[in-house]
Amino acid sequence: MSKQPLDGVKVLELGSLIAGPFAGRLFGDFGAEVIKVEPPKKGDPLRKWRMLKDGTSLWWYVQSRNKKCITLNLRVEEGAKIIKKLAKEVDIIIENFKPGTLEKWGIGYEDLKKINPKIIMVRISGYGQYGPYSSKPGFGSIGEAMGGIRYLSGYPDLPPVRTGISIGDSIAAIYAVMSSMMALYHRDIGGGDGQYIDVALYEAIFSLMESMVPEFDQFKFIRERSGNTLPGIAPSNIYLCGDEKYIAIGANGDSIFARLCQAINREDLAQNEEFKSNDGRAANMKYIDEQIEAWTKTMSIEDALVILDKYQIPAGKIYNVEDMFNDAHFEARQMIETVKINDKDDLKVPGIIPKFSKTPGKIKWAGLSLGANNKEIYQNMLGFSDEEMDKMKSEGVI
Repeated sequence: MSKQPLDGVKVLELGSLIAGPFAGRLFGDFGAEVIKVEPPKKGDPLRKWRMLKDGTSLWWYVQSRNKKCITLNLRVEEGAKIIKKLAKEVDIIIENFKPGTLEKWGIGYEDLKKINPKIIMVRISGYGQYGPYSSKPGFGSIGEAMGGIRYLSGYPDLPPVRTGISIGDSIAAIYAVMSSMMALYHRDIGGGDGQYIDVALYEAIFSLMESMVPEFDQFKFIRERSGNTLPGIAPSNIYLCGDEKYIAIGANGDSIFARLCQAINREDLAQNEEFKSNDGRAANMKYIDEQIEAWTKTMSIEDALVILDKYQIPAGKIYNVEDMFNDAHFEARQMIETVKINDKDDLKVPGIIPKFSKTPGKIKWAGLSLGANNKEIYQNMLGFSDEEMDKMKSEGVI
């Protein structure tokens, strides 16, 4: 086993479902020891989400890979005491409960920093830890709506749509990991203490909204849904080919557009002074897109890609998951890996990104059964005896 970038970092994951656990997954991919806490008996609801194999969600095996799984009832006094013991042993705590929940149980940041001033707690919630909406329940879908991405997704004459994945949760999780590493650097390299980090789902999405804020500030311009076009930037769209498949083409750079015109035998477009810069092309987006699609409709998507590749035009198919499984580039970059589940069955799962030249990430194991690491964590790490373990189990603490 080669060294990984987060070897020696210990993470306690108190969250459930998507945002907190996705952050834990990213930590685990790169070597952190991630201890996932679940309620006894039922566990994380994600264990039963979407498609199940032998009673367990396939998503679970991906989201909880590389994690050690323990059960613990956080709502009882004994459970809170155990969290305080674990807080002495770890560097980072991830939680995505509604603000105030951990405080109600006596294990909020102020409680835990008394035990371990070096602790870093990253708190993911719908609206953040303060503000007039902070006490409202917030899921990723609501954060996407408030953060602006739902309003911009879809076609102008149809209702807003979602992206098809829980992108709000995932973006918030990436911010959670990034900010935790900044806090860890501040603590261990900068000589500082621990701290808590406040990640709001709606703010994670809002941060992606490009020039929306200054455009409204200066021109009172409200960006609207635009389907597959990129407003103010042209050409960048999807185009129907002769075999009824769609191809994505992005030729919005000035020199790229000139090459595209050569590729589609329309050098007259490149010679048009108005089309030589983006502002002119954007003003004539509909016309330019029509000319490009008139060309793509004359050939299959494969033939179109051969020509576009020859002229170095960014272009590609719109992949479904079957396309990904059959693609040589996905294979070369190990973007689909095989793991064992139930100690016997093979399961294909997403590979690890990003790629490190010296300290790559690894999938050591897929998501484990409920309470799989109770003995290791409670007895080996915290020193509980067999009798104490039996008592806690009989009382529903673990």
